[in-house]
Amino acid sequence: METRAGDPGAFAHFDLHRVDSPAFVIDAARLRENLRILQDVGERAGVKVLAALKAFSMWSTAPIIGEYLDGVCTSGLWEARLASEFYDGEITTYSAAYKPDDLDEILRLSDHVIFNSPGQIIRCSAIISAARARGESFDIGLRINPLHAEGEVPRYDPSAPHSRLGFPIDQLTEEHFALIDGLHMHTLCEQDFPPLARTWDVVFDLLEPYFGKFKWINLGGGHHITRADYQRDELVQFLLDLKDDTGADVYIEPGEAVALDAGILVGTILDAHENGIAVAITDISATCHMPDVIEAPYRPAMLGELPGDPEVIGDEGAVRLGGPSCLAGDVIGDYRLPFAPEPGRRFAFLDQAHYSMVKTTTFNGVPLPSIWLWDSETDALECIKRFDYETFRDRLS
Repeated sequence: METRAGDPGAFAHFDLHRVDSPAFVIDAARLRENLRILQDVGERAGVKVLAALKAFSMWSTAPIIGEYLDGVCTSGLWEARLASEFYDGEITTYSAAYKPDDLDEILRLSDHVIFNSPGQIIRCSAIISAARARGESFDIGLRINPLHAEGEVPRYDPSAPHSRLGFPIDQLTEEHFALIDGLHMHTLCEQDFPPLARTWDVVFDLLEPYFGKFKWINLGGGHHITRADYQRDELVQFLLDLKDDTGADVYIEPGEAVALDAGILVGTILDAHENGIAVAITDISATCHMPDVIEAPYRPAMLGELPGDPEVIGDEGAVRLGGPSCLAGDVIGDYRLPFAPEPGRRFAFLDQAHYSMVKTTTFNGVPLPSIWLWDSETDALECIKRFDYETFRDRLS
């Protein structure tokens, strides 16, 4: 998987020795810039924009997000609790399946609760009715699967064949719309506008008989709206047309676009040796700190990397970087470092605010990166969180 993010922005001038290692550093100024773009799209198109906490849930930045967006979307009870505690605006919750014991609180906390199948809505109808009888106010939604794959990597494509996510759109009937207030669809992964337009062309024909039977439609996330080359004017016009065609309110749920290029992961070289190629061990672990590097897979951009083709084995000057864990596959990639691979040298990977932060683990006892908030406009730097041995110990028993 090839990422089109990796703009160093103000990080090109950040002294990596100002923080400990490993460390996530988030630039509040770049975060605000992304949010202003999303707010502008929402206002011009007359749609509501929600931040996806599954991608970026650094709640110390919640006041910043609340200045610009209409709320957040969550993926279950714990994220819904986090949203209600720290974030402003609407809360939309979707899960592939709900535990009945969790649903009562989710209904209380959320404005929209979206189900993955009509069958679960029916099975939970008593819980839904009881919550409404107590005066709780919420809408019920259904996630649909457009059955139109646009993803580069099947495991990240919700519309890949036999996907578990969403109710197949060709199975919708009139009876289903009696159960719901709105529809949800999410088919993109770090993509620009054309894949959304192609997906809607498919959805339109199948959904047109039901226009007027739902009061909102949520287009989910995966929209790389804040990337410099994203077709924002085309998106705005598309959203205006969609509202006119369906007569419904429209929501979008950007995740990575909220924090795109707003964070780096700082690391240190611990050791280096030769094994046919130059190899360096770092205190950043792919498996513990950037699991998408292995799962996607993809190669994160490095701050200040020299030009060349480091992915050619044996390329002069290329160094294979790997983590400290015992996993043989804990390899980040081959890089042309802007310095000799000497122990103690600092480096940083770009665009690590979204998804990397929320997926970190302490496998093998590898320490978690600390979290820092920097404002490149004022140069203010604050350590938000450090993790110690007790963090690792207390997850075990």
